[in-house]
Amino acid sequence: MNAFWCILLLIGSNICMTFAWYGHLKLQEMNISNGWPLILVILFSWGIAFFEYCLQVPANRIGSSINGGPFNLMQLKVIQEVISLTVFTVIVTLCFKGEALHWNHLAAFICLILAVFFVFLK
Repeated sequence: MNAFWCILLLIGSNICMTFAWYGHLKLQEMNISNGWPLILVILFSWGIAFFEYCLQVPANRIGSSINGGPFNLMQLKVIQEVISLTVFTVIVTLCFKGEALHWNHLAAFICLILAVFFVFLK
């Protein structure tokens, strides 16, 4: 059950992270934040990143074998990276104009799946 909660929290964390890092660009694309000074854009992103950390820190604690979870640190990091890139790809493909999925992106995902396979090998 710890693995399930860890992965669910990491998905939520990475949704927040993607919007913290790239949401201001969507707001700019929608002509909402065009006049915002850079400091306001940074504070906006930090506000979203707060919620990312509220999900990411418990996910790592629940998932880490240090705290009785099922994953060692290498496994936890690789899982997080795969989730991060998957969430990023879905959000960017759905929310941003002109961003499409290409064959090389799929090839990269295959490499990520292989990375997960190799990190879990005993």
